[in-house]
Amino acid sequence: MKEHYNLIILGGGPAGLTAGLYAARARIDHVLIEKGAPGGQIMQTDWIDNYPGFPDGLSGFDLSEKMLAHAKRFDLNIETAFVSGMDLSNEKEKVLFLDGDRKVTCKTLIICTGARPNMINVPGEKEFQARGVSYCGTCDAPFYRNMKVAVVGGGNTAVEEAVYLTKFASKVYIIHRRDELRATKIVQEHAFANDKIEFVWNSQVSSIEGDDNGVTGVNLKNKNGEESLLKVEGVFVLVGVSPNHEGISDVIESDKWGFLQVDTETRTNIPGVMAAGDICSKRVRQVINAAGEGAVAMLSAEAWLNSIKG
Repeated sequence: MKEHYNLIILGGGPAGLTAGLYAARARIDHVLIEKGAPGGQIMQTDWIDNYPGFPDGLSGFDLSEKMLAHAKRFDLNIETAFVSGMDLSNEKEKVLFLDGDRKVTCKTLIICTGARPNMINVPGEKEFQARGVSYCGTCDAPFYRNMKVAVVGGGNTAVEEAVYLTKFASKVYIIHRRDELRATKIVQEHAFANDKIEFVWNSQVSSIEGDDNGVTGVNLKNKNGEESLLKVEGVFVLVGVSPNHEGISDVIESDKWGFLQVDTETRTNIPGVMAAGDICSKRVRQVINAAGEGAVAMLSAEAWLNSIKG
């Protein structure tokens, strides 16, 4: 890896790979830095059925491989490293610290480090990921036609996606640890009016059960300590997401959860620093809009490079 680039893209998920594709095609001096395997969260997605251009669907692994191959066809420069910190005080030269003892500089930076779904950390959750345990209702709902599923959570996302799931599932249980939802009233009203939804109040999932075919049920414990088994074929854990902001400078404005604030052109409050994908503060987190934001971010970065020439 060189010591200086015109553009550094941080993160190799759909947003980062798309930004990398655009940068490589534009022949911008660049590097994409990824701490692990390229692909991001979609690498953990069993099947993607709603990405345009693939009418038969494809696995998350296959989609990420195709994105990477597409960018590499135009000579994407990708390196593996962990960014431990950054100095953005110089408007025309950003400094990234790698693996604790190296540094690399750039004129413009695109942050695409993504986010991770919050887990409930119970036995069976990891074992049945992509085999009945999901973290995205709008992504995976079509796989649960005429099945009984459980949604864990009580906020807007959980309740909205529970309502969406009723378009496919025969029954949707909303499991909430309290006796009232945190979702806004209008969202609650839609759920209460849906006869496919049943609420399981004052209860928490203690474990997820399954067999070789996938999830078969969830064990519940209510506030009185009583335990029961709820038979379902899918569990949607929707208790929020957390940003992957390790190493990101705190001078970049973020919301109260740590997601970066950007404008419509993906620009942060720091000149020459863009952000795209799930690291951004927004309502919708899908592969399709992450990829679109990656393209916009690179075009904004290119505009910044042109503005500081000379």
